[in-house]
Amino acid sequence: MDLLDLTFGLPFLPIRGLIRLAELIQEQVEIETRSPAAVRRQLEELEEAKLSGEITEEEEAEAVSRILERMTARPDLPGTAVPGGGGEEG
Repeated sequence: MDLLDLTFGLPFLPIRGLIRLAELIQEQVEIETRSPAAVRRQLEELEEAKLSGEITEEEEAEAVSRILERMTARPDLPGTAVPGGGGEEG
């Protein structure tokens, strides 16, 4: 049975490798964008941009909001944020 699995599974090994590589890249991106050090660095860059006049206060507030939403988003549900993180108030 192992020889049969190997015979039929061999053509799919490159595809499985590519899928695993994509999963590893996605995990690394999530780690880097959600780490406290990365978030702090992004917030500091925004503050420097505001102080140098590159962006307005409104633009800074919007960017801070996006960064914090991205940081607090649930990783198991892509594209969703924590309830109450924006939208209609009821």
